[in-house]
Amino acid sequence: MVDMTENARAGQAGNKDAGEGHHHGVSFGEAFRVWLRVAALSFGGPAGQIAVMHRIIVDEKRWIGEHRFLHALNYCMLLPGPEAQQLAVYIGWLMHRTFGGLVAGVLFVLPGFLSILGLSYIYAAYGSIGIVAGLFFGLKAAVLAVVVQAVIRIGSRALRNRVMLAVAAAAFVAIFFFHVPFPLIVLVAGIIGFFGGRLGLDAFKAGGGHKAASGAVLSDAESALGEGIPAHARANLAWSLRISAILLALWLVPVAVLYTFFGPGDVFSQIGLFFSKMAVVTFGGAYAALAYVAQQAVQHFGWLKPGEMLDGLGMAETTPGPLIMVLQFVGFMAAFRNPGSLDPMLAATLAAILTTWVTFVPCFLWIFLGAPFIEKLRGNVALAGAMSVITAAVVGVILNLAIWFGLHTLFAEVAQVSFGNLRLDIPELRSAVPAAIVLSAAAAIALFRFKTSVIATLFGCAIAGMLWTLAMN
Repeated sequence: MVDMTENARAGQAGNKDAGEGHHHGVSFGEAFRVWLRVAALSFGGPAGQIAVMHRIIVDEKRWIGEHRFLHALNYCMLLPGPEAQQLAVYIGWLMHRTFGGLVAGVLFVLPGFLSILGLSYIYAAYGSIGIVAGLFFGLKAAVLAVVVQAVIRIGSRALRNRVMLAVAAAAFVAIFFFHVPFPLIVLVAGIIGFFGGRLGLDAFKAGGGHKAASGAVLSDAESALGEGIPAHARANLAWSLRISAILLALWLVPVAVLYTFFGPGDVFSQIGLFFSKMAVVTFGGAYAALAYVAQQAVQHFGWLKPGEMLDGLGMAETTPGPLIMVLQFVGFMAAFRNPGSLDPMLAATLAAILTTWVTFVPCFLWIFLGAPFIEKLRGNVALAGAMSVITAAVVGVILNLAIWFGLHTLFAEVAQVSFGNLRLDIPELRSAVPAAIVLSAAAAIALFRFKTSVIATLFGCAIAGMLWTLAMN
């Protein structure tokens, strides 16, 4: 009788327990097909991927309601890593327990992994040959416009007051002029935002996130899952610790083995350690991380040439899956050029798998560890403030990425000049590449003036790049 009374009170409070007897009616086979469809259509970066997921999961299939979808998304945005993939893991877990989350997350990544692996083979084998080089030349010019679009899109959402503008400006100065590490920028921004939010300052209040699709709003009660909490989704510390220990071992044991047996100088040890670190600090999406990755991969490790990072981003932009999949290309090329005793292609393939593994296993860890307790974070103003400031700092970091990419795309020669701790990349004006300037301008006009899709813009520039290369030869 006491239990019935407590359940009634919980229902009146709007936090009903779905209980063991609640059945949403969605079979695992149907869910598998739906997640495969979501993965195949997940182009256009996180905004496009989240829009596709919302349209299919909420509007079409009506699995979960609008409020639950946005609640899950908001907390995925607080985590490092690609929020769209983590959102798929979260919803898959809600619908079909741990295995459902694993399948949803793996399927979200798999099409992009296979696509970029195939393109990486072509790039490594034929990248310097005529038409292939022209294709990547065109992609590189278009991606520059896409990155600029990302700066404007994220900035318009994040920089809503002078404090956030100042944070973005400070982040840009720190990384562009003084090469301050991106993780340190994220840490400082998070601390500032945490305390600003905790103090209740208006400037640090969260300013919204991704917009859901327009139309009738599906309530949680009308969805297949209902408005209650599934029995398996209740907070269970023992389960969270157990699944987290397993995922932590799957993530870090391979890295520790590589480091122990091959040493810190081996390319596989470097890949495992570096991209494991990136998995912890990649707040704000792929664009935010790319500035730091590009600088380290080119200037510190020597894995890539400056323009090749744009080639990899072009691959990630034109294939399904998270944009952070570009890291797979970086790992591939790192081992291809430093294969040791292995065949270069074999070493590159193993490195691509390793990079993807250490990038995405942590995403499952964050969701499975925190998801059962995630309701406790609802309305936490300190965490909301931290996320707001981190997002503002990310705008400055992406602006740095746009300028860095632009210099190495539009000019054949870029010199680095140092003044004490101040370091500047200065282009050689005589080395300007007219074709790249024209293609980048055309891509910008297509995106901003005619609202052409990213995929169509990239495809058009790739064709133009190939035709230009053929004409020059």
